[in-house]
Amino acid sequence: MEKYLLVLEKSRTGYSAYSPDVLGCIATGKTIDKTIVNMRSALKMHLSAMVEDGEEIPKPRGVQSYLDAEKDSASEEYFIAHIAVESVLPKETIEAIPA
Repeated sequence: MEKYLLVLEKSRTGYSAYSPDVLGCIATGKTIDKTIVNMRSALKMHLSAMVEDGEEIPKPRGVQSYLDAEKDSASEEYFIAHIAVESVLPKETIEAIPA
């Protein structure tokens, strides 16, 4: 099962999250759990809009591709989570993605 990587960062008011694979899609929350829930919802909306606009859905990259880049991050505290592709894309979109 493919998963989108999420990077969560501590902020003054809670946490923020983004996925390096899905540029422009972000979410915030007061807790890590709430931020992940909000990011899942943001990904659903963002990817659905991409499908409606005829854009190509970004393919998740492997975790190793992020580890080297994140090692040099200016943020001293960050968290990584994965969101299953199947939980954020409509079924018909998943079936259309080439294996």
